[in-house]
Amino acid sequence: MVDTYHHGRLRQQVLASAAEEIARSGPETLSLRELARRAGVTHGAPAHHFGSRRGLFTALATEGFEALADALAPSVARGDFVETAVEYVRFALSKPGHYAVMFRPELLEDTPGLREQRDHAAAALASGTASLPEGRVGIPVEQARHAAWALVHGLASLVLAGALVDADPLALTRAGAQQLFGSPQGDEHPHPRKADE
Repeated sequence: MVDTYHHGRLRQQVLASAAEEIARSGPETLSLRELARRAGVTHGAPAHHFGSRRGLFTALATEGFEALADALAPSVARGDFVETAVEYVRFALSKPGHYAVMFRPELLEDTPGLREQRDHAAAALASGTASLPEGRVGIPVEQARHAAWALVHGLASLVLAGALVDADPLALTRAGAQQLFGSPQGDEHPHPRKADE
């Protein structure tokens, strides 16, 4: 019974362990053998599920893009770009192991599942920027979308790299998004939230 349960949970256990290790040390040093040792299974068990390190990274990135789309969905549904920006950064900080491999194509296999979830997350982010009014920032909306992604992705990456240790990342994201793009309801954000919410 224990073996059946353990086997049934192994894939998620290895993914969770990989995310923790990547968050701690980065993807470059990740070892399938070490993950197997931690899980208490033979060294070939993770390879059975993922095939290789690239397969594991691909599964982790796929899971990450799905979680990112889910994280953005509520603010996207409200048409609130500022909070969509905040949720992007909040996601990155809450899942640094996933985030570290999601945008590293050299580590990933271009599988249909990865493409589907990546496109789903990209569509969610694009929908989140749909409230940006044409001409509000003096550039076309498509360019504003790229600028918005650069803002949130750059902030998240800087925080995760330890370059913004004295800043509240969510408050900084909110302020930056409001300053650059404003809120769909006006220049003042209608429902400011504390950064640690």
